[in-house]
Amino acid sequence: MRVGVLGAGVIAFSPVGYLQGMAKMGSELTLEAVCDPVREHGDRAQREFGFKAVYTRLDDMLERSDVEAVINLTPIPVHGKTCLEILDSGRHVVVEKPIATTMAEANAIIKLAEERRLTVVVAPPNMLQPNRQEIRRLIGEGAIGKVAFARVRSSHGGPAAGNWPLDPTWFYQEGSGPLFDMGVYGIHDITGLLGPARRVVAFSGITEPVRHFRGGPFKAKKIEVTADDNTLLMLDFGGATFAVVDGTFNVNAARSPRIEIFGREGTINVADNWDLPPGAPTYEVFRLDAAPGVDGWITPRDRGLRGSQDRHRELGRAVMVRHLVECVREGTKPVLSAEHARHALEIMLKAIESARTGRALELTTSF
Repeated sequence: MRVGVLGAGVIAFSPVGYLQGMAKMGSELTLEAVCDPVREHGDRAQREFGFKAVYTRLDDMLERSDVEAVINLTPIPVHGKTCLEILDSGRHVVVEKPIATTMAEANAIIKLAEERRLTVVVAPPNMLQPNRQEIRRLIGEGAIGKVAFARVRSSHGGPAAGNWPLDPTWFYQEGSGPLFDMGVYGIHDITGLLGPARRVVAFSGITEPVRHFRGGPFKAKKIEVTADDNTLLMLDFGGATFAVVDGTFNVNAARSPRIEIFGREGTINVADNWDLPPGAPTYEVFRLDAAPGVDGWITPRDRGLRGSQDRHRELGRAVMVRHLVECVREGTKPVLSAEHARHALEIMLKAIESARTGRALELTTSF
């Protein structure tokens, strides 16, 4: 597949980002073009990864290049607009999370892709991970009984807390924020494992009206925070099954599991895949019916998961590019579907509304 990359910034060059993983895909891909409004960023991608052409305008890349799909790595506020331009030109899309920032844009993306018979793959990649697929199977088979509730840790301390190489001001501005940037992971995870949610209720606010960048080239810069930087939401899946998810730039450190799912007959803990030491299990199960003298915690048999997980991690976020290639080649619907991403977006938008109105809100989308 001949691909173009739109946006040659941090997520493109990160060791767990796209370009290094795409380079490992070999003959599956031709790196046709890269586009970034900062010419130096595109030139670097061409120099390090061998893209055939560099552009600074999306419409030029779409008009002049021979790409079949575009990897959309633009900032959050323009995901919807750029996806629609790409689809309208007849190209498949892999887009970073979230799919858009309005339901109108998300609906338009799905409608246009259907009309043009194009494939859309939407980050995050979590539900492609082998442990997520295995955990979904276990829950579906009743391994921990009826699920009562789940806790999902979705966040980190925010780009201002570390050594972010580019100006991260926009992460803290209206139209972006940690709910769209980080909460989206937990929302995709828990809805991917339990299915679509029915209602959402949330609390949200700004913990500090001014943020100080702690490291990197913008160290000591101060910015006004205009997007809520601390959101906690609860999802209702029906039948008294609930989940709590965070979307915040205030998790500077944690030792708890990434996901805890509590059922009537047991518990599933899901590890943070990126921080696992070699050989560590990616999840564990507690069973109430464990044999006498056994504490009930079970490290599941590998079933090939660790090797698959390591291969997944080796590609980083480029696993989504491979997923696109496979879906187009085989004519299958993506696991990381636009419909699932639209459901996650509705949850986020209604969480914001819920926090401002003090009401639990019904969800209308599914996947």
